[in-house]
Amino acid sequence: MTIRPARADDFPGFLGLAAQVEQWFGPMVDEPGFHDAVREHIDGRDGHAALVAPSASGPGLLGGMLFGTRGPTYHVHWLVVSGRARGTGVGRALVEEAVCRYVRGPGEIEVVTFGPDHPGADVSGARVFYERLGFTPAEAAAPGPEGGSRQVFRRAVDRRRGVG
Repeated sequence: MTIRPARADDFPGFLGLAAQVEQWFGPMVDEPGFHDAVREHIDGRDGHAALVAPSASGPGLLGGMLFGTRGPTYHVHWLVVSGRARGTGVGRALVEEAVCRYVRGPGEIEVVTFGPDHPGADVSGARVFYERLGFTPAEAAAPGPEGGSRQVFRRAVDRRRGVG
């Protein structure tokens, strides 16, 4: 599997991934603010980066990630794996590549994901996914755009290139 920095021509792939998860995250595909955020991350502006897992067997992306590269608190802003690739290690590979490329400890990595009572928490597997990567549930976060609960997850990193 290949993980690489996103390019401008990956933008439609990010929209394709977003379309698969709008039921959990609210509208994104037609939202100018989401478009701006994706482009800002692809361009690497202001401490942002975007990584993708391109499909080897056809068009589209297997996964995509928007990541905040400024420490000591780094942020997974958005991570989505295509329905056809969930459970195959794409999400883990995206996080590991982001840590390898951008995280310089000591510090922490934060992500906001579904709260324990959110309908998407079990279906998406997001909470279990982050826990398996060494993240720990922390405080509640503001509700998502669709009104569902959210929670911060954190992972400590030491000074050896993101190792927790």
